[in-house]
Amino acid sequence: MDNNNLTTVTEFILMGFTDYPEWEISLFLVFLCFYLVTILGNLGMVILIQMNLQLQTPMYFFLSHLSVMDDCYTSVITPQILAMLATGKEVISYGHCASQFFFFTFCESTECFLLSVMSYDRYVAISNPLLYTVTMSPKKCWNLVLGACICGLSGSIQRTTCTFSLSFCEDNKINFFFCDLPSLLKLACSDTTNAEIIIVLCGNFVILVNTLVTLIFYMHMIKLKMSSL
Repeated sequence: MDNNNLTTVTEFILMGFTDYPEWEISLFLVFLCFYLVTILGNLGMVILIQMNLQLQTPMYFFLSHLSVMDDCYTSVITPQILAMLATGKEVISYGHCASQFFFFTFCESTECFLLSVMSYDRYVAISNPLLYTVTMSPKKCWNLVLGACICGLSGSIQRTTCTFSLSFCEDNKINFFFCDLPSLLKLACSDTTNAEIIIVLCGNFVILVNTLVTLIFYMHMIKLKMSSL
């Protein structure tokens, strides 16, 4: 091994299904069915919202974007799993692994922010129904979706940079079926302390902020409902 360059790994081996080769066909069919149901279900919802004029409201606007993000989230992982089960090839390149991790964290974070945006939308609809369509204008809806994507993107860039700035050498066997954070950190041959602190803080920040925002809006909605009784 070259001591001047510890990052010698150019590909990883996904070990998630290697212990059960006899189940590969069955697992392939199961994953394929779930994948098709998810993709077609979300796509059908988006088409229905776009075609039905009665659904042209901010709530369904956000729901359609959540469906699109859910399809993207699923498509980051499942096709790789299907290809692995169909061909028996468990190898994934370093660049593909980094890309998969980046888009996985981006979709995951953006979905969280979109759920917070949807809670805000419901709060506006209940607290001020007469001015709902004015407050939630198309421009504001697009800005909220864009803001959710930017927040998700910034978190994804930070976590991906911290993870793949680590050195990976010799051991390249990921004990999972896609490039997940805990499995990657176990393979790193450099100190992961700083990276883990940043990644954990970033991940917990996203979860905590979105949970608090959602809870606050829903608590206000419950309070408004109770006061109107």
